[in-house]
Amino acid sequence: MTTLSWIRGVNGTLGRLAPEHVAGKMRRAFMTPRNLPPRDWELPVLASAERITLRFGLSALRWGKGPTVLLMHGWEGRPTQFAALIETLVQAGHTVVSLEGPGHGRSPGEQANVVLFARALLEAAAELPPLRAVIGHSMGGASVLLALQMGLRAEAAVSIAAPARLLGVLRGFAHRLGLPARARAAFIRQVERDVGMQIARLDVTGYQLELPGLVVHAADDALVAADEAQVIHKAWFDSRLMLLEAGGHQRVLSDPRLSEAVLELLARADAVPVGAALCRDGARSGPKISVPAQIAGAAAQPIATQGRSYRDRVAPQASAEGLDFPPAVPAKSTFAPRKRT
Repeated sequence: MTTLSWIRGVNGTLGRLAPEHVAGKMRRAFMTPRNLPPRDWELPVLASAERITLRFGLSALRWGKGPTVLLMHGWEGRPTQFAALIETLVQAGHTVVSLEGPGHGRSPGEQANVVLFARALLEAAAELPPLRAVIGHSMGGASVLLALQMGLRAEAAVSIAAPARLLGVLRGFAHRLGLPARARAAFIRQVERDVGMQIARLDVTGYQLELPGLVVHAADDALVAADEAQVIHKAWFDSRLMLLEAGGHQRVLSDPRLSEAVLELLARADAVPVGAALCRDGARSGPKISVPAQIAGAAAQPIATQGRSYRDRVAPQASAEGLDFPPAVPAKSTFAPRKRT
């Protein structure tokens, strides 16, 4: 019997007897990240970074000089996982600010979720110059899309290996750990209580995305299905879709075609006339977006400021898929612009 099989069996039995208790344990596990140490390949870019502290104690790393690009890592991720993209953007004349999300690195908090990540992006943007672009990976990508609904302003945005609907992520987690029906329902209710909104609202098909965008995903991603990228692309009119045959959930970040596509997106954003999605000075133009009340309310809530230091919380070893990036695997890619009708 594997460890997962044993956990599923225990959860299945206890979840029928005490669904709220089991749901609470799973909620804490779901929302409490490990802080994994940087890998060897991340150390050079880490050494060249300037560490900065933003409002509410949010920690970030900064490189370069020029228009600002804001990055957000994924669950249990790190700013330096974007190493290849950071190098490309700095060489192209940009300032890169890569956040440590709440509950990660030296940023405050013990727990994290996509709403906290989105609010962290808003708080960071309030202290930074107008954003040239905002880029997120995995849960960081989902938080970028949510933050745009909360009022984040940028000239362009990039979603990498991100889920389109958060409800599916929660259901998949509960199913994988063997929660029976009542415990699954309790788990989702408890997560909704913590994030302050219905999880069903965290669905990109209900968002209004007006700025130029890029959606990137690898077909062999074992954590977030590539179909999610199609959903995001379909909901985001002014987006282009880049599908890679290989790259998994993490190694996609090191693919040179990602960096090239981001530079192409920034060039395309330069070509957007004033009065379109976002003006150069950072002020949104065009029709006002109607934001659901729950999302608008979440944007107004403060970020928790308690937590331990990075060093105190570092896990002994990293075990997530693909953290050691091998050389990029040659793979065919599909770069599909949105068809205008």
